[in-house]
Amino acid sequence: MDRQFLNGQFDAGNFFERLAEKNLLARTHNFVFCRVSDLTGFEEAVNNMQEAQNFICVADVDEGFMSMNNTPKTRSVKTVFFAMRHAEGNMSERKECMEIMREIFRQFMSVLNLTRVKLQHKCIYLDPQIDFHEIPEYFFSGCAAAYYQIAVDVFTDIVYRNEEWSESLDSLFD
Repeated sequence: MDRQFLNGQFDAGNFFERLAEKNLLARTHNFVFCRVSDLTGFEEAVNNMQEAQNFICVADVDEGFMSMNNTPKTRSVKTVFFAMRHAEGNMSERKECMEIMREIFRQFMSVLNLTRVKLQHKCIYLDPQIDFHEIPEYFFSGCAAAYYQIAVDVFTDIVYRNEEWSESLDSLFD
C-alpha cells in the first residue's frame, strides 16, 4: 500500500516527508522534516535546532468540516511550514532564505499537481487554491518562516445504519 494514502485518506505528513527527502533543493540546503502541532508548537523543530538549521514541518492536527450536501464529504486542512535559520537581523540573508522557500514551495506544488489525478481516482479532491504565507521576521528571531495550507476533500459515507446504535433512534424524530 502506498504510505501516502491511509484508509482512503490523503496522509499529508507522509506525502510531504517523502517530498522533503527527494527534493534536491531541500536536500542541498539540509532541510529536516518534522511534525509539529501548529505554528506555536514547533516542539520537534526546536528540539532539532542544535543539529539542523532548516525545516519542513507538517502539522499533525487537522482543521476541517463535513459537508452534507449532494455528495457528502469531509474536508481536512493540513498546514505545511518552512523555516530557515539565518544571521539575526541580516535582512539580505532572510531574503535569500525566503526565495529558497518560495522555490521549494513551487517545486512541491508541481508534484502535488501531478498527484491530483491519482488522488481523484481514489475520490480524494484537492482544493485548487493553495496560498503561500510568509511569516514576519518577528515571529522567530533569526529564522525566516512561511507556511501554506492544503484542503483535501474526501467522499464520506453518512448513511444511517441501525446496527451502529444501541437502540432505535426513531424516537428522536417524533
